[in-house]
Amino acid sequence: PSSVRLHPLRAAPCRIATGRVVLTHGMDRLRRSVTRRPADGQGQSTLPALRLLPMIQSLYLAGPDIFRPDAAARGEQLKALCARHGFEGLFPLDAQVAGHATGDPLETARWIYRADIGLLDAADAVLANLDFFRGAEPDSGTCFEVGYAIARGKPVYGYVPEGGSLAERIRRRCPEYLGEDAGNDMQGWQLEEFGLPLNLMLAVPCVMVVGDAEAALQRLRRDLDARHRVA
Repeated sequence: PSSVRLHPLRAAPCRIATGRVVLTHGMDRLRRSVTRRPADGQGQSTLPALRLLPMIQSLYLAGPDIFRPDAAARGEQLKALCARHGFEGLFPLDAQVAGHATGDPLETARWIYRADIGLLDAADAVLANLDFFRGAEPDSGTCFEVGYAIARGKPVYGYVPEGGSLAERIRRRCPEYLGEDAGNDMQGWQLEEFGLPLNLMLAVPCVMVVGDAEAALQRLRRDLDARHRVA
């Protein structure tokens, strides 16, 4: 409608795919183009396009891994994996809270938030563990970090342990959440079914990889190498 004004994002260009329609937001314009963008063989997103991948040297390691009993050791493992593929991994616990705990939980939480945002801002891209966590969705903090990174124009590579659509993954791993109708949950709410492994607001802007952190790093390295070959 003529009463609705669309304001272009004043940030680095990004691409958001909805089905076969890709909206390209640039510095000074908002235009619509139609494209045929095939999946990579397992239903994963192929975004961002190779030509949009920036130089990537550092990765923010998002995910619920910080809640593991061996969180510090897990962080070192992930950073070592990154190093083997030529990246510097930035784990949230790298911003240590020791010495910053004031005894006030809210103040400590605010400090952790600011520290993690600082790491996200410093990273060139995000590697995100988007597996189910305490339910049939990824960790909520990780979802925020993914959205923040996308809004900042940073590529995000997410990984989940199995293939299939979100609805299929819920049916397979969390059957207790299902209702009598296989298309709805136990409360009668519809299960999202677009053939994507996660909610579309995560699966569309991210490059989704079936596997673990190693598989996601391998995919990122392949994409960067391919970009260098066509550059």
